[in-house]
Amino acid sequence: MSLDTISTFNYRVYYEHTDGGGVVYHSRYLNFFERARTDWLRQRNIIQSDLQNKHNIIYVVTAANIQFKKPARMDDTLTVTCKMTKIKRATVEFYQEMHNQDGLLLATVEIKAASLKADSFKVVAFPQLLKEDLLSEPRF
Repeated sequence: MSLDTISTFNYRVYYEHTDGGGVVYHSRYLNFFERARTDWLRQRNIIQSDLQNKHNIIYVVTAANIQFKKPARMDDTLTVTCKMTKIKRATVEFYQEMHNQDGLLLATVEIKAASLKADSFKVVAFPQLLKEDLLSEPRF
């Protein structure tokens, strides 16, 4: 797989995501980005609860650099992209963008995540099978 593979997901902004003026709360952008990364993993048959329950591994965000460009608003349809940009022994990095239905760039984020042992929170290398799944093409 090329690290240039981009996956795209669509989500709706609901009232619960917004303030009284109908603008998405700043922290909710991270929720939409997280949802897209989770869906990105699921496309590769990586289920986070299985990682923890079967392999004692959790996948945690260790850094997030978010840039807010324009506000997302209630009832917007958001297109959130996810692209893995780097994979190392125990860490992975992603670049993501969020656009509204008009194609306007709303936010970007660079994410770094690490593989940890669930019972000790110590860094652990990705098992080979997981690394292969991370590098695989989307399955759906």
